[in-house]
Amino acid sequence: MKTNTVFEEIKDLVTEKRNPATLDIDSKSTEDILRITNTEDKTVPYAVEKEIPYIAQAVEILVESFKNGGRLIYAGAGTSGRLGVLDSSEIPPTFGADPTLVQGIIAGGEKAITRAQEGAEDIKENGAKDLMAKNFTAKDVACGIAASRRTPYVVGAIEKAREIGAKTLYVTCTPREQMNIKVDVAICPVVGPEVIMGSTRMKSGTAEKLVLNMLTTTAMIRLGKVYGNMMVDLQMTSMKLEERSKRTVMIITGVDYETAQKYLQEAGGHVKTALVMILKNCTRKEAIERLQKGDGFVRAALEL
Repeated sequence: MKTNTVFEEIKDLVTEKRNPATLDIDSKSTEDILRITNTEDKTVPYAVEKEIPYIAQAVEILVESFKNGGRLIYAGAGTSGRLGVLDSSEIPPTFGADPTLVQGIIAGGEKAITRAQEGAEDIKENGAKDLMAKNFTAKDVACGIAASRRTPYVVGAIEKAREIGAKTLYVTCTPREQMNIKVDVAICPVVGPEVIMGSTRMKSGTAEKLVLNMLTTTAMIRLGKVYGNMMVDLQMTSMKLEERSKRTVMIITGVDYETAQKYLQEAGGHVKTALVMILKNCTRKEAIERLQKGDGFVRAALEL
C-alpha cells in the first residue's frame, strides 16, 4: 500500500507513539486523569537533566554571540514557535535586555501566536525567508525548536543560518541518534509518548519550555544581569517592577524603603548603579565607571 511521505516520516517518531500508560484514559475519572497526566509530567525534568552538557555548550555559544553583538533567533511552528516567541518576549522586562537581543519567528507569522495556522509549518522556504527578514547575519545564533525534529519551516530556517555561516542550535524531543539535521548543538530531551498521542503541547512543550528557560536565563547570568540570585538589570516599566527594584536594593544593601527610592532616582532607575552607589558609598559617576570596568557585573564592580 502506497503511503504519503509525511506519514512515513511521522509514524516512527517517539512523539507520535501511543503511551501504554494512558490507553484507557478516556474511561477514567477526572481525578484519575489528572493523576495520570501529573505522573507523566514528572518524567520531563529528568529527560531535560540528561541534556545539561549540551545545554551548557549552547549557552557558551550564546554568550559569545551576545558579547560580539549577535542575537538569538528562535524558529518554530505551533506550540514550539509560540514558546520561542514567549521566551523572547520575557527577556527585556526580566533582564533589561534590548528587545532585539532575543527574537522568535513562527510559521504563519504573528497571527499564528493566538490561532493555529496549520499548513504554514510545511513551507520550508518560509523559514529561511522569515529568518532573513530579521536581518540575520553570521554573528547571530539560530535555534530551531521542533518536538518532531522534521518540521520543514524550522529546517529551512536552520539550513539558511548555516548557509551564511551562523551558529545553529536545535531543541527537539526525538532521540539524538535520529537527529539528521546538521547543527552546532542539538538538545534532545526524550520525554516519550504523550498522554494523548501526538499532542506535543504537553510533555514535549514542557521540556522545550524548560530548555529555553535554561538557555536564556543562564546566558543572562553569564552576562552580569544577576547579582546573587536577584535580577539587577530589570526595567522599571510597571508598578510591580518599580517596587521590585526598590525591594531588590533594600534586600541587598539593607537600606530602608525611602533610601532605596532615593538612590534609584539618583541612579536614573538603574538598579545596578544604585547598588554600587550604596555599597561603595560613591557617586553615580563612579558607580557607572566601576560597572563599566567590571564588564557590567555588580560583584566585579564592588571588588575593584
